[in-house]
Amino acid sequence: MNNDLAATKTLISELIELKKTSNTEIMIAPTFVNLLEASKLLKETSIKVVSQNMHYAESGAFTGEISAKMLKAVGVNAVILGHSERREYFNEDDLILKEKVDKALQESMEVIFCFGEQLDDRNSENHFKVVESQIKNALFHLPSSSWKSVILAYEPVWAIGTGLTATPAEAQEMHAFIREQLADVSAKIATQTRVLYGGSVKPGNAVELLGQPNIDGALVGGASLKAEDFLGIINAG
Repeated sequence: MNNDLAATKTLISELIELKKTSNTEIMIAPTFVNLLEASKLLKETSIKVVSQNMHYAESGAFTGEISAKMLKAVGVNAVILGHSERREYFNEDDLILKEKVDKALQESMEVIFCFGEQLDDRNSENHFKVVESQIKNALFHLPSSSWKSVILAYEPVWAIGTGLTATPAEAQEMHAFIREQLADVSAKIATQTRVLYGGSVKPGNAVELLGQPNIDGALVGGASLKAEDFLGIINAG
């Protein structure tokens, strides 16, 4: 919940200029009220506009919610689902997220699916089980044909805004584990599915994190609000 319309337009104009020097795929996820303007500004570019969330229903008595069709109507064809803040503050569980994933894919949208463990999970050495269940409960019912539209984003919740940091080795260990779980679906899906890292990625740690063999990109939070910092991460990829 950052950036009003003016700030969003400024950031987008800066990104359009910066993108000229990079071949990295870039996606941005403005607040709902700025999605239409962002789509217009980026229509002639390769930068994708993504929604931060959506509801699983097509329409109805869900005041304050946004449907997939509403997003598509303003040029948005991708959505972030299961973000750690949606899980923690809005009680979105695996069952709700499964419905959201199904609806997004039904509407031919690309899904960036987030998951990750809390500090208690890691301290109790339960982090692998938590991540495995979050992925399997929400995604493993999907047919193989749907996986081409799914991007995974691992968020170690304990390393976001806490002062604690996941080392590149810890991030790589989890990403390798995630890849092993995907292999249970198929070797092709394990190889082709992109797995992003989302634990307080900054220009100072991006090169080492993105250099890990199983980390395919970054889900960027606060650092994406400053074009210079975002560019540092983009160039690290």
